[in-house]
Amino acid sequence: MSELHTHQLLTDESGTEVLEPEETIISDEKPHEIEEKSFADYNVRADIVESLADAGITHPFPIQAMTLPVALSGHDIIGQAKTGTGKTLGFGIPALQRVVGQDDPGYEKLAVPGAPQALVIVPTRELAVQVANDLQTASRKRNARIATIYGGRAYEPQVEALTKGVEVVVGTPGRLIDLYKQKHLVLKNVKMVILDEADEMLDLGFLPDVETLIAGTPAVRQTLLFSATMPGPVIAMARRYMTQPTHIRAADPDDEGLTKRDIRQLIYRAHSMDKIEVVARILQARGRGRTIIFTKTKRTAAKVAEELVDRGFAAAAIHGDLGQGAREQALRAFRNNKVDVLVATDVAARGIDVDDVTHVINYQCVEDEKIYLHRVGRTGRAGNKGTAVTFVDWDDMPRWGMINKALGLSVPEPVETYSSSPHLFEELDIPAGTKGRLPRDKRTLAGVDAEVLEDLGETGKKNSRSGHDSGPSRERDGRDRTSRGRDNRGGNRDGGRTGGDSAGRTGERRRRTPDSAAAPAAAGDAPAATSTATEDEQPSRARRSRTRTRRRNGEVVAGSDTAAQPGSTEA
Repeated sequence: MSELHTHQLLTDESGTEVLEPEETIISDEKPHEIEEKSFADYNVRADIVESLADAGITHPFPIQAMTLPVALSGHDIIGQAKTGTGKTLGFGIPALQRVVGQDDPGYEKLAVPGAPQALVIVPTRELAVQVANDLQTASRKRNARIATIYGGRAYEPQVEALTKGVEVVVGTPGRLIDLYKQKHLVLKNVKMVILDEADEMLDLGFLPDVETLIAGTPAVRQTLLFSATMPGPVIAMARRYMTQPTHIRAADPDDEGLTKRDIRQLIYRAHSMDKIEVVARILQARGRGRTIIFTKTKRTAAKVAEELVDRGFAAAAIHGDLGQGAREQALRAFRNNKVDVLVATDVAARGIDVDDVTHVINYQCVEDEKIYLHRVGRTGRAGNKGTAVTFVDWDDMPRWGMINKALGLSVPEPVETYSSSPHLFEELDIPAGTKGRLPRDKRTLAGVDAEVLEDLGETGKKNSRSGHDSGPSRERDGRDRTSRGRDNRGGNRDGGRTGGDSAGRTGERRRRTPDSAAAPAAAGDAPAATSTATEDEQPSRARRSRTRTRRRNGEVVAGSDTAAQPGSTEA
């Protein structure tokens, strides 16, 4: 592996924020396994090496080979690498190595045994799950406990995990801040802080929360910051919270563009009414594997997924309107090959770490070049090849022009493309004659419903707690309705006329019931009224003819008249 050691100033695009690192290390190799090196060559613990070997990971990638020696020596690092270069283990292995596990010497001598010793902050829930899974893989034979803290799940299991004790915490800023303010998350013993996808946290507005969390950790600590781009606020934060960091940049000399060279990028100007037909044909291209379709809105994601399922494709949607359980169900189904098409909003743009995603489709033109980079980075990972297709509407041409210029894609005017365009079939290797529905003999995947939907005790369902609290009142209402039903049934036996009278008496009893608590005498009247009502109900059939005379010309007859009716009837 060829490395260049130099000193380069870190500056943002405007040149207002400047950071001078202690050293700059630049790799000139594309992402691939360095077969002549193993993780043991970098003094990684034997149990971590064995855990990785069990998962089929034996050789490091260039970004890992550059990061491990610096990180394991305790230096701060600013890692700048494109999405999909394998940087998760670059910071995950040092975190697992530096913490003191339950069975390690010196555990009992810690200031607070069981308190978090490493904190990993990521911008999205899906990325938190992915990073935690990678760390779990690397620590299967290592006695280091890992807790995943993020929103959408119940607080109680996360609080319980922190109470029992953990060595590494992986989480999103929002939930971490909540537990930190509630005193459940103790940061006084953290000796390593890792910020992954710092530029995304800036875009989502999380940097103030991140700074609050960092401020809660000891002043003497190791800080690792990873980011695909280095905007001004990220550089400013690095300058405030890092000490003489080493700048590590993974760069491929043959990859001069901002996007990865392994990704083939196709830009089409498509009509909104024909997009789903184009997508249906792309999904039947030869050699297509797992595919992610990105949309702007939650509604579009749900609509596209529903339309593809109707056309016979194994598709699932993931967006912000879904509960966390449904989002994780869709991701598990995607990883477990029960669905091979995932329709997602940007909520999942950085949280899907699946190496064999062959196609990414931008269903609508992206907002800016950063979003384009993050979406396209879902394919072509770990040295694999990938294809990215972007649809641009006629109204989005000015925006696309700026994105094209910023990324240097050399596609200022996307070609007009329809589902029947010959160049679509040729460029994406779609069999001739392919239609917009998947043939039944090719519908072999189980679908998202084959994956178990977990009950996570989601915080989004907290509104149902008010329903649970109102449960007794609903039951009381139900009992009242039942009692009213009984009274009405009694009235019906009386021919439907005395029902109103008996209900009236019942209403009087209900109105007197509160008074009975204050006046015992009234309480004694209630049973009498009840017995009277019962006696009235017994000869109901005999009084049926008399009750018909209680209404005259649609009006209820006065009490004196009704009292005279029985005498006249008996006569």
